[in-house]
Amino acid sequence: MGFLTPKFKYDPLKSLLELGDEVIVYFTRRDLLDEKVSPIHHIWDLPEVQIILQKQLDDGSWPSKYGNKQTGVKYSLIETWKALRFLVQQYEMDNTHPAIQMAAEYIFSCQTDEGDIRGILANQYAPYYTGVIMYLLIMASYQHDPRIKKGFQWLLDMRQYDGGWVIGSPGIIGIPNLSRNELNDLTSNRNRETFRVFDRSKPFSAAGTGMVLRAFSVHPTYRRSEAALTAASLLKSKFFKKDNWASYQHPDNWIRFQYPFWWTNLVSALDSLSLMGLSSDDPNIKKALKWLIEHQQHDGLWKVSYSKIHKSPDNDRTLNSRLWITLAICRIFKRFYQIENKRN
Repeated sequence: MGFLTPKFKYDPLKSLLELGDEVIVYFTRRDLLDEKVSPIHHIWDLPEVQIILQKQLDDGSWPSKYGNKQTGVKYSLIETWKALRFLVQQYEMDNTHPAIQMAAEYIFSCQTDEGDIRGILANQYAPYYTGVIMYLLIMASYQHDPRIKKGFQWLLDMRQYDGGWVIGSPGIIGIPNLSRNELNDLTSNRNRETFRVFDRSKPFSAAGTGMVLRAFSVHPTYRRSEAALTAASLLKSKFFKKDNWASYQHPDNWIRFQYPFWWTNLVSALDSLSLMGLSSDDPNIKKALKWLIEHQQHDGLWKVSYSKIHKSPDNDRTLNSRLWITLAICRIFKRFYQIENKRN
């Protein structure tokens, strides 16, 4: 692992190579050790991948446990996003596979004329979900699709005045005295119109901005745009701090990890910032990387959660998650220090 190993207290390679499954070992050798490996297509034929693919429906979506429940929420869209998190982010499938093509077309069928992918909050806007879904589509090689460009334009139109995004629907945060029951009805009732009562003066949400920024981070053009860099600056300024919004406000949300990524946390945020080419010399990034170094475990891995409010025991059930999280962290460190080596 060259320059990367001295950055850590313990060498993570031993655990990744000896405790990991075939997929973990494959990506460790390819991404961390720079070894020549076989084409990735054999990964797509593994049983764990096929189990996910076998559940795909003829329209390209994945079924929901709610079936055809009469509601404004598109549960099949949620399930399709969940499946693609594994197929695209974890197993790196792309649109050369017919299942990914079908899934992408289903998702694009949920795109409105305005440009957003709608349905997770019924008829209300949800830029944070549009962002994370676009992230997967771009990773699946749809970066040059005009529908992706349309999505980016919509995301840019949904920003707050400070350049970030909120968690929830920006079109209803300007409604005064909105009760929880009314909010739930707005975001689940298919008969409610799309509200456009914006209050762009309210501050960004780190949770929401981090999710949207993932789409920018993997796009060859948008990742270095002024809008993306502004959002990145906002995001890293909130590391280890309370969010500006009630949802996921507690600082401990930064140190609870998942892979594939879902909500914004320290690892998912650093992943985006490293892909965007930001420097490890940045004070906020340096502090975050230092925290990761200090909290590495003796086995070379990282825990699923360091949070006091989201405890998760380290046992055989969480080992696979720890391995994936560790692989993601190693990729992040390698990107940051490759950037620094090039600059020096």
